[in-house]
Amino acid sequence: MGARRIAAGGFAGLLFGLGLAVSGMMDPARVIGFLDIGRLATDGVWDPTLGFVMGGALLLTLPGFARMRREGRPLLAERFAWPTRRDIDARLVVGAALFGVGWGLVGFCPGPAVSALSSGLQPVFLFAAAMVAGMLLYRLVDRMLGGA
Repeated sequence: MGARRIAAGGFAGLLFGLGLAVSGMMDPARVIGFLDIGRLATDGVWDPTLGFVMGGALLLTLPGFARMRREGRPLLAERFAWPTRRDIDARLVVGAALFGVGWGLVGFCPGPAVSALSSGLQPVFLFAAAMVAGMLLYRLVDRMLGGA
């Protein structure tokens, strides 16, 4: 069953990457064009594409999650791995803020950044390297502080 799970994950990743490419979400300028709503007031330009992509994703995802909740078990695993924590702590708030600031500054989040590596553009590789360095720094600091 391991090979089937890997193949399914690879297919899902390819489909996700294709969706990012087709929707233009691998272009940081498009993402920043959505996130910078101040431009609407200053020069009347705002790009709603990201909002439509998110809305379309929700239209597909919400019924899918509802169906998953009704199913007894997933196709390629023994059980569903639903989140168990529901609290909002400082780590979550700080992490979300860092993610949002980074996304707003450069127009990339991890999925589109990995997909955009296929472009071969140097800024994408610099972002990906910084992203990996941030993940390693988090792991180091988390271990030093005792982890959660």
